[in-house]
Amino acid sequence: MTFLVNSKSRFFNPDHNPVLRVILKRVFYAQFCAGETTAEVRKTIAELKTMGYKGVILGHAREVVLSKKEQEALANSDHSPAQEECIRKEISQWQNDTLDTIEIAERGDFVALKFTGAGRQALQALKATQPCSPQLREAIHDACVLAQERGVGLLFDAEQASLQQGIDNWAMYYMRHYNKSGKAVVYGTYQAYTKRAPKLLAEHLAQAQKEGFVLGVKLVRGAYIGSDPRELFWNTVEDTHKCYDNLAQSLIQRKYFGLLQPTQAGLSAFPNVNLVLASHNANSVRAARTIRDEQARSGQPMIRMAYAQLQGMADNLSCELVKEAKDSQDNVSNSEIPHAYKYLVWGGLSLSMKYLLRRAQENKDAVSRTIDARRALGKEIATRLGLARS
Repeated sequence: MTFLVNSKSRFFNPDHNPVLRVILKRVFYAQFCAGETTAEVRKTIAELKTMGYKGVILGHAREVVLSKKEQEALANSDHSPAQEECIRKEISQWQNDTLDTIEIAERGDFVALKFTGAGRQALQALKATQPCSPQLREAIHDACVLAQERGVGLLFDAEQASLQQGIDNWAMYYMRHYNKSGKAVVYGTYQAYTKRAPKLLAEHLAQAQKEGFVLGVKLVRGAYIGSDPRELFWNTVEDTHKCYDNLAQSLIQRKYFGLLQPTQAGLSAFPNVNLVLASHNANSVRAARTIRDEQARSGQPMIRMAYAQLQGMADNLSCELVKEAKDSQDNVSNSEIPHAYKYLVWGGLSLSMKYLLRRAQENKDAVSRTIDARRALGKEIATRLGLARS
């Protein structure tokens, strides 16, 4: 996958090699993506909702993952008329893709945005931690307004570390504008595998509390370990698990403790928070479910929250959430009715290659993670054959 993504040869481009296209479309693409056309995407979404998913997180595949050399070259880009026209076209294409994605999504769904898909000017501004250009700023405002009208949440995805501070700044700018009505329209993404995550989240919580807006949080472990400097991350996977679970519990219970501490001593007030708990780790999801069930049974106020897994990954965990939601509704119990979502990317096969590469990198540990999935599948098959109790 790394070779195919970086190759400049037409022979290894799926748009020009029909054999390669068929293989990738039927294997990697079919596993992780929603479709190449709006009709394919709507069909996939309908199938997931028929299964019992509350909704989907839909993103367009257009993005950029920069090499070190490409990052250095950003500062040296010229500003000729031809270059400016190219930049305008890049932003317009990104805007059209984004608005199309929001139009496909239904009320209660989410749309994931990747700013790197907006082209060179966006990349330059993000790397320099500068505000958006006027054209891009209006394009993002248009997306926020349409999402608000359609009842769709916007998740500003995390990207490479060299761009992330700029993305965080943009996310907070739009949260201040659109998260005022008690419900988040805009969400930022916080990566628990980074050492900066607790401090960054604490800073954003303090700003939301001070300025009176809802902090939209999508909490992930992280997906750029293959391209970012290693020193940015926790030393061990156990440290990452600890950070993720600590931040999740703090947000769900709306209180500071452990790694998450207020930015100033004595300021412990917690803002209104909406959370997308994006995790493939069964222990993390079940720990969150335990807290939410206790809150539901005791009548405590609960934050607006969704559980999310990537399409094609941790499907046994996703289906467990779907089943628990159905059981809770049928039994009219006092436990939480979990809202399960699947994250899907749509767009052309060649556009999706960088996204698929990250999925392949994440699945290097799939042998250990699929043990639970295999056991779950075996149990289900035995149940359907009448060889085990349901």
